Amino acid sequence: MRVVSLLPSATEIVCALGVDPVGVTHECDYPPRVRDTPTVVRSRVDTTGSSASIDDQVQAVGADGVYELDRERLRDLDPDVIVTQGLCDVCAVDEAVVRETIAELGLDAEIVATHPHSLTDVFDDVERIGGVLDRTDEAAALVSSLRRRVDAVAASVDGADAPTVTVLDWLDPVMVGGHWVPELVALAGGEFVLANPGERSGPVRWSTLRDADPAVLVAAPCGFTLDRTFETLADLTARPGFEELRAVRGGRAYAMDGHHHLNRPGPRLVDTLEHLAAVVHPDRFDDPPADVVRPLPAATEPTN
Repeated sequence: MRVVSLLPSATEIVCALGVDPVGVTHECDYPPRVRDTPTVVRSRVDTTGSSASIDDQVQAVGADGVYELDRERLRDLDPDVIVTQGLCDVCAVDEAVVRETIAELGLDAEIVATHPHSLTDVFDDVERIGGVLDRTDEAAALVSSLRRRVDAVAASVDGADAPTVTVLDWLDPVMVGGHWVPELVALAGGEFVLANPGERSGPVRWSTLRDADPAVLVAAPCGFTLDRTFETLADLTARPGFEELRAVRGGRAYAMDGHHHLNRPGPRLVDTLEHLAAVVHPDRFDDPPADVVRPLPAATEPTN
């Protein structure tokens, strides 16, 4: 079966079910073997600049959207199944655009769209995609394994005090993670502040974050690796009063690889849960990998 994946999380799901896609996006890099797969999506936004400049570009693209489909390559690949999403037009090609393109190209492809807002939604997507790809048994086994790991984390934090936690989805402007992020924090034994489970990620005033003053702060900008986050860290740490935040004073402010872990609603969200649990309750879990989570400095000078 010829599968094209139009977002990194779908690529991870498809590969975890034992099917290698014939086409992916420019951002699909896990598992490593997909990096040489033909790409059918490119970005209209230059992601090498500052957080603010990237946000400005996203706001400016308007109706054209952040991403562009390579129509000729998609036609040449002639997929049987295309996995896309309807969650966020900043995260991947919008479902409506995909359907319109497929109709215009005359392709006979089944479109499977994901709409995850919770961990349960992600598990449901795995099983639904598994059904379409004739991998029902593999999907059931994968979800069962993931649920066991979730239950193990929940059991480990049972009865522990829940510190307040905020996870940032972007640094300039400051945005708080939504959708599955508050749920992951709760499962990790924390109390998420400034967003509720299932809500969309959204901007908050810096003063609002300072007033909330969470005990644990995690910076995980969408699409940024850990190294990329540290390159733009002054967007957060140079803000007035950053060093006065309780999380900073207590040595509980961290950066996390948002690109691979917090922002991809696929199987590795359970890895993310385990990493968050280690941050929220370090006395109950081993330290998270240094290439995934790293402590933030108390302050960083702004860059010009």
